[in-house]
Amino acid sequence: MGPYRIRIIGDPVLKQRATEVADIDGSLVAIVDDMLTTMYNAPGMGLAAPQVGIQKRFFVYDWDDRAGVLINPVIEESRGEWVFEEGCLSVPGLHWEIVRPKEILISGYDLDGNQVQIEADEVEARLFQHELDHLDGVLLVEHLTDEQRKEARRALRELALREPAPPRQVGLGASLGLG
Repeated sequence: MGPYRIRIIGDPVLKQRATEVADIDGSLVAIVDDMLTTMYNAPGMGLAAPQVGIQKRFFVYDWDDRAGVLINPVIEESRGEWVFEEGCLSVPGLHWEIVRPKEILISGYDLDGNQVQIEADEVEARLFQHELDHLDGVLLVEHLTDEQRKEARRALRELALREPAPPRQVGLGASLGLG
């Protein structure tokens, strides 16, 4: 099928809760491969299925040169609080400081149907929390403070006025490149 088109804020598919994956089969493996290609082309660190119009509970990621997929993920535990600048491939070119738990324990399944648990902190924990939000129909703009929300509305109006091809995010820092 090839790489997907990443859905942008305003697309109703991004506001819907995705459904559980019932079967891990060859078609899911092919979708995951295409999603990884799409994520790398963006470039990003993670990409959730709803961001490419697939209403299923899984996301792909690449952290510490380790690509993976987490199917039907659940955060089992979270600790602490951490503020970090976060961006999103579905809200291109924009980023804000957002507070999230610093450490998490997340579980889910891999493409072989094996249950996996990952202890993550800081950027890796943020990556997983951000992608899991997408599976619940939540965009990062819903985590903004009132002041940030005003700035976001203005920036999003400008984004809506741009021509069809929004700028791509580059690098880690300010435009973290999360899905």
